[in-house]
Amino acid sequence: MNDQRAGWSRRQLLGALGAAMLAVPGLGRAQPDRPVKFILPVGVGSGVDTITRSAGPALSSALGHTVVVENQPGAGGIVGTSALVRSAPDGYTLSMVSNNHVIFPSVYKSLPFDPLADITPISMVGMTPFLLVANPKNIAANNLKELTALLSREPGRYNYGSSGNGTILHLAAEMYVQQAGAKARHIPYKGVGPMMADLIGGQVDFGVLSLPSVLPQIKSGALKALAACGGERMEALPDLATAREQGLAHYEIGGWFAAAGPAKLPAADVRRIYDALGRAFNAPEVKHAMAAQNNKILLMPPEQTAAYFRSEMAKYAVIVRGAGLELM
Repeated sequence: MNDQRAGWSRRQLLGALGAAMLAVPGLGRAQPDRPVKFILPVGVGSGVDTITRSAGPALSSALGHTVVVENQPGAGGIVGTSALVRSAPDGYTLSMVSNNHVIFPSVYKSLPFDPLADITPISMVGMTPFLLVANPKNIAANNLKELTALLSREPGRYNYGSSGNGTILHLAAEMYVQQAGAKARHIPYKGVGPMMADLIGGQVDFGVLSLPSVLPQIKSGALKALAACGGERMEALPDLATAREQGLAHYEIGGWFAAAGPAKLPAADVRRIYDALGRAFNAPEVKHAMAAQNNKILLMPPEQTAAYFRSEMAKYAVIVRGAGLELM
């Protein structure tokens, strides 16, 4: 009889310990062997993909779980983001999103998700610098002031290219045209590669591109850099003045990337992942990789990241309306 009571006591003790584990956020459901999956709404080899994979080992160490990257491109990023929002908010499925995430509502008639309500912003991670470049044979200008004068003298003669209607590169160039009070024809392409080829070939006059994608062409003289699009000059091209320095007081744009999870991700998990991102992206090897790719690390806490998403969505909505872009 005493042995039976002792057995029940042990079982009761184990049950109490289990209940106590479940009461601690994240502890009871911790699964050491389960990987953390980053669903990327972009293709392999794209900027965000390269950034995430470069940080993968450091993220694995910081999170305490193997990080697996799963690319789900399609429909401008809608396919991959849809997979994210359908995921369980358990901290094991995350994403790295970019500007396109908050551009969606302005360029699509309908979406299968709400870009703000159906995700949990965790942290702005960094920024890829943009710059306005031109074909030196087509554009006899050395800065924005001269380009604007050229466009104003012959409205509609010149064109600018982009990676597609409603993409961040389209809106970045359109933002310049609107703020400069100029006129230029937009030529959309299906991707950066074809647009770059025609810009170098002279079929396109100017456009906005990311620094990593265009730096070799600038150094070779195939393209001419007219302005840095961010709020400060770039280390790789320190003599290139910003658009603000050249008189466009409200022009500032770049390609950002941020970590997000599904909606209703518990606050404890959000904080844990945010702290892990900070450790990973401040690791020397990741900082070196980001610098080599000409990316700038710019971590923001969750609340500030959510506010930034909202402000960016409003900014792009204004540009799209000004461009008279037909919704897709």
